Amino acid sequence: MNCHDWGGQGRDIILVHGLASNCRIWDLVGPLLAETNSVKAIDQRGHGLSSKPNQGYDFDTVTNDLYLFLEANQIDNPLLVGHSWGGSVALNFAANHPEMVSGLCLVDGGLIEISSIPGNSLEKALVDMAPPLFDSLREEFLRKRIAQRDWGERDSLSLQNDLANIVMANFQETQDGTITPRFERSNHLKVVESFWNHHPSSLFSSIKCPVLNMPARLNDDETSRQTLRKNLIAQAEKDIDKFKTVWLEHSIHDVPLQRPILVASTISSHLKEGFFN
Repeated sequence: MNCHDWGGQGRDIILVHGLASNCRIWDLVGPLLAETNSVKAIDQRGHGLSSKPNQGYDFDTVTNDLYLFLEANQIDNPLLVGHSWGGSVALNFAANHPEMVSGLCLVDGGLIEISSIPGNSLEKALVDMAPPLFDSLREEFLRKRIAQRDWGERDSLSLQNDLANIVMANFQETQDGTITPRFERSNHLKVVESFWNHHPSSLFSSIKCPVLNMPARLNDDETSRQTLRKNLIAQAEKDIDKFKTVWLEHSIHDVPLQRPILVASTISSHLKEGFFN
């Protein structure tokens, strides 16, 4: 399992990326948190520079990967910060190993229950959540596409960085000069299938640590997905002893790249205030 270590001293913080991403999505958040904490980010199996087996993409196995990483590195009671699918992995970890984690930060993730989306089915999810096809694309073309993406209102730190350099870490160049995702499409679909059978609401009563929920939203439009998310938040508030939601306003899903100062300062302020004690 590949790990990026920013060093630092103080509370151990482990950053866990989302589906089809890698540890570099934390490139801008990690150094800010490392000013007062010991901060590491991992590449989950199949992603980034970690090994790429063709099995083990169910929640129990990826949770066990995290367990073995913490054990091998002798990290006790860390704060787990998970983005998207990484938040779901962190939530599953805390439910299965409550004695090994001191707190959770769910960055626009964790409370994801795709089987509850109205009209959804596993077959539909496998189509809707499948990655794009990158056949025959070259790096220059993809960099232009990334530059043209609507990143929303970026903060000053985000604007100082070329986000394409970070996003391109999701890809590698092949012998013919084209690029291909580091996370294979077949394994991506295995994660989607495991998501279908993942029900976070069934885990809430097993969570014993404080949970800081940090969902991102651009506006208050009431969509069916927004309603589902709010219902899960209400259930979590009921079932988890110490649960708090801080909405990351005017933010997109990839908020660690769009507004890293907001993400880091929200976590840091709650650490300073003793929320995770």
